[in-house]
Amino acid sequence: MTLLLLEALGALLLFIFIVWWTMFAGRKRGEPADKERSAPQTDAHAASSSTTHAPQSAEPPR
Repeated sequence: MTLLLLEALGALLLFIFIVWWTMFAGRKRGEPADKERSAPQTDAHAASSSTTHAPQSAEPPR
């Protein structure tokens, strides 16, 4: 029984480590500040993100 609990604890710690690693691996200074998140979109970015559908391919589906 103790071995099962130790294995479950090890799996939980490994899971927490993997989640932590993937959340913060690419960021130099952690989470962005609130003012950086709510920055207004530029016209070019707003125009490119205004379409909600993926471009249609010229070939019909099979």
